[in-house]
Amino acid sequence: MKISGNVENIIFSNIENGYCVFEVDTKELPVVMVGNFLNLTQGMYIEAEGEFKETKYGEQFFIKTANVSFPKSLEGIKRYLSSGLIKGVGEVTANSIVEKFKQDTMDIIEFNPARLSEIRGISDSKAISIGQSVAKLKSMEKEVMFLQNYGIGINMAIKIYNQYKEKTQSVLSKNPYKLIEDVDGIGFKTADKIALSLGIESDSDFRLKAALIYALKENCLNFGGTYISKEDLIKTTTELLGLEEIESEKAEKLIQSLIYDNYFIEYKNNDTTGIALKEFYNIEKSIATKLVKLDSEFDKPDFSFENDILNFEKFNNVKFDALQKSAILNAMQNGVSIITGGPGTGKTTIIKAIIYLLKNIGIEAVLCAPTGRAAKRLSLSSDIPAKTIHRLLEINFSGGNFVYNEQNKLEAKAIICDEVSMVDINLMNSLLKAVKSGSRLVLVGDADQLPSVSCGNVLSDIIESNIFNVFTLNKIFRQTDNSNIIVNAHKINSGEMPKADGKDSDFFIINQNEPEKMLQTVCELVSHRLPNFLSVNSFDIQVLAPLKKGVCGVENLNLTLQNLLNNAKHKQEYKVGNYTFKAGDKVMQTVNNYQLEWLKSSECGLGVFNGDIGEIVKISELGEVTVMFDDRKVVSYDRTNLDELTLAYAISIHKSQGSEFDAVIIPLSMGHPRLFTKNLLYTAVTRAKRLVVIIGASYSIRRMVENDYIESRCTMLKDMLLEAEQNFKKINNE
Repeated sequence: MKISGNVENIIFSNIENGYCVFEVDTKELPVVMVGNFLNLTQGMYIEAEGEFKETKYGEQFFIKTANVSFPKSLEGIKRYLSSGLIKGVGEVTANSIVEKFKQDTMDIIEFNPARLSEIRGISDSKAISIGQSVAKLKSMEKEVMFLQNYGIGINMAIKIYNQYKEKTQSVLSKNPYKLIEDVDGIGFKTADKIALSLGIESDSDFRLKAALIYALKENCLNFGGTYISKEDLIKTTTELLGLEEIESEKAEKLIQSLIYDNYFIEYKNNDTTGIALKEFYNIEKSIATKLVKLDSEFDKPDFSFENDILNFEKFNNVKFDALQKSAILNAMQNGVSIITGGPGTGKTTIIKAIIYLLKNIGIEAVLCAPTGRAAKRLSLSSDIPAKTIHRLLEINFSGGNFVYNEQNKLEAKAIICDEVSMVDINLMNSLLKAVKSGSRLVLVGDADQLPSVSCGNVLSDIIESNIFNVFTLNKIFRQTDNSNIIVNAHKINSGEMPKADGKDSDFFIINQNEPEKMLQTVCELVSHRLPNFLSVNSFDIQVLAPLKKGVCGVENLNLTLQNLLNNAKHKQEYKVGNYTFKAGDKVMQTVNNYQLEWLKSSECGLGVFNGDIGEIVKISELGEVTVMFDDRKVVSYDRTNLDELTLAYAISIHKSQGSEFDAVIIPLSMGHPRLFTKNLLYTAVTRAKRLVVIIGASYSIRRMVENDYIESRCTMLKDMLLEAEQNFKKINNE
């Protein structure tokens, strides 16, 4: 059945998914219609095909397909123009436009918008802007309707449209698998559904190649490696496609074809033939070459720093042991140096000493870290400003890439980078590209923490290559009175049980093994026990969970704590996925977004990054969510990128890397031994400044502490470093 008419009243509209219930004037009887639309407003004209169904609200017309066009009546045009969709046009301006051009209004706006400047108060630039806004809305509506035919929701459809604009249909008709590469949140299954709908054969080489590329990339992103064995690649691809098997000869032929086309590269490691994305291979090769070159071409100074170290010790009332002194001297005398160690082992004091020695020879050290929280902590401990690596390299407003790169090097002659264990291959490569030859690069981190969330095992690979001087600090120097956090962190790292000494301690273990009771204990601690004990806000307390699912998993903890801490009925709300965001919620950015704009006082910039934590300060009626992050950056999200936020009352231990919190609560309901390891617990404990509370059965904690399993990552950097060193020696006849 087909029905057409003007939209008279929007009864209900869900901004997130476009679901609308609205009334249409059919010139006979009003009809209530139900469907999904992008920017449906009063006054628009709709031609819909569907069927009537009885609901608890009465008879409603459920739309299967629809065509929405500009309003036809003068009143409808006024409503449309003043709906808020068109920037700079309110009710007064809309009335003026319609009074001037009558029935020709929409044609004028669409085909000759310059004429709008004939109206008083509308400048030439504003006239063109109105025309462009309407054209964009029309184009977007058309492309989004096309995408909805393939089951893609409104928000994801808008994200796809923002990538391809008016070329959306043509791009996807040629290669729907391009969505996987270009649009965050689109996986193989969504792209494959479109491909099969467009007539691509299920056994075509085109489809199988797309599956191979996706399977390799997802495996690397999920497990942190940069290559996998050929056998695992074929097995993973077979499972992805839902096939019993892919003929080995055909799989080999397709892989070789992808190698020839520069998507893949074959990497041989001992008896294993690995397949790597050419992109990852080139990145690790670049890191290796640049590190070796930076160290090998450094001109060692011909003077001693012994007296400078003695002066630093005197002025700061410290005494370095032999290993610490060697670490300082090595950083001064080499292009690349690595300092690693756990909490309290003197890394911060060593950094301060290096800064002091550099200043004595006229060099200002530049400090950086991978996250905002880590950079802030480095600033406070070293007494000089530190930046995130992203901020140091500066994001280009126009392209989204870094301002400082291979063509435009940093002026810094010495760079100290902290928390290197969490730096992935992409970020390390970007940093090294910008480091000028002849500079010092000091890499500081804790090799016993979890590796980076994303691809690579940079710090461990550099250490294991044995090319550079590595100084591993293991003696505890910093320990405040009655503090057990540092001592217990080292106990855990050594495979020993942590000790909790009672109510005056900063380290507590609550013996509990029932998940429901553990959850109840978390709620009590966050809501009143710890805020009263430490005189802090609940937001300064961070729950760190090993698992995503389950009673004490991140998802359920967030829902429970949100309901406990932010449940006022008057709060503005916006539903995204499993969560309903409210003004006042604690949230976290889950991906690097180099294009997202932020404001900070009178300053502005680009880039919000994975792990940044903030608070929702406002949600508008149109669903725009404003977040203030810990570093006071204010960022606005719309429905196309709100899926990049998640609640952060509880976060995974992996996501906590590089951060530090006043108090940390760690609920340990048991899981798979490959996940519940001592370095996971060690990482969680070392995130706390003032207090740690572990909730779990003593036998579960013991099993975790004694579990020294480390899941190896298939990476190429170690071998590439060794190869780069050999090549450099050959070139220089060493």
